[in-house]
Amino acid sequence: MITRAPSELTRYLRTETVGGALLLAAAALALLWANSPWGAGYDAMVATTLPIPPLHLDLTLAEWTADGLLAIFFFVAGLELKRELVVGELADPRRAALPIIAAVGGVITPAVIAFAVGHGVPGMERGWAIPVATDIAFALAVLALTGSRVPATARVFLLSLAVVDDLLAIVLIAVLFTAAVSLLWLAGAAACCALWAWGQHRRISTPILYVPLALITWYALHEAGVHPTLAGVALGLLTRVRTDPDEDESPATRLEHLIQPVSAGLCVPLFALFAAGVHVDSGSLGELFTDRLSLAIVLGLLLGKPLGILGFSVVAIRLRLARRPDGLGYRDMFALSVLGAIGFTVSLLVAELALAEVGDGSAVETAKAAVLVTSLAASLAGSALLWRRGRVHQRTVNADEAVPGQGEGSTK
Repeated sequence: MITRAPSELTRYLRTETVGGALLLAAAALALLWANSPWGAGYDAMVATTLPIPPLHLDLTLAEWTADGLLAIFFFVAGLELKRELVVGELADPRRAALPIIAAVGGVITPAVIAFAVGHGVPGMERGWAIPVATDIAFALAVLALTGSRVPATARVFLLSLAVVDDLLAIVLIAVLFTAAVSLLWLAGAAACCALWAWGQHRRISTPILYVPLALITWYALHEAGVHPTLAGVALGLLTRVRTDPDEDESPATRLEHLIQPVSAGLCVPLFALFAAGVHVDSGSLGELFTDRLSLAIVLGLLLGKPLGILGFSVVAIRLRLARRPDGLGYRDMFALSVLGAIGFTVSLLVAELALAEVGDGSAVETAKAAVLVTSLAASLAGSALLWRRGRVHQRTVNADEAVPGQGEGSTK
């Protein structure tokens, strides 16, 4: 089996860690700006329209960041998922089973909790999907900052879990937020995807083919009534990841090196800047713990995510459907499952899609505030747990070094 070089994983994590820090800074700036005396300027910026008349596109800047820039983010996620499935951790069925099962649990459990708590609330017929996603950049940034002493398998598990988790969220976006589909435009998007795959098969490398294809695919899905970010993950999954004998790196690796810094350092932070500017006051903060919509999101993320990820993982390991990562104990996995409750990017996107037509827009504000507060709480709790587990692992390493010839102790 071909495995990915550790340096490649390290590079990916380093880029996502920097991107996570920029994402946090952009979100903080949006919150401060929206709630400052200059908040009207923020609202005006978000609502500014940037039309493209020849294409009949009339989107606001906020919509361009959600529909356009996040397509680049999902393209990188698609590339990484394809790499994991073909030459990475997910290529080994036994290793792939655990993060896949954990991701399924991390989607089903928060969705069930959110639907049960918010049943009957306007918008919850689709709003239950808000707490199902894990933010890759945010979670990896927290892990890098506070979990440096936990085994490297923790990073692989969290990355694989988050990638599969986001893929499931993308599928939900396609199913829930596609009202009327234009079959003609959808066929055009499919033809573009087929041409992309053909170009990869024929080893064509010129951007003169792929850049127009990506833009046309995005536009075709937009006109078809399907959320256009799906173009990103579709094209990412169709990109070749195996290296030919005469190649130093595969097309997927080249594209990831080129585009991932743009995605993590520009696209996702800009989306956060335009999406996280929630107007907060004492009344709205109080509603987070009384409003059923916000409670559904908070409980779905803070309770459902850890329960689903850890619970499904434990069952899979006990039934021998999957194998526990080397060096990781259940307490380590619990700490990582808490990081899974960091929804942020995709949760904010789903909140906008699910609740945009509910009332006067206050439901979107409430949902976004719940996502932001919960993501912050999950990051703090996960950080504390990882710091504690890191100390335990460090003591184990020190004890092994003090006793010559003794192997690494097991973690419980």
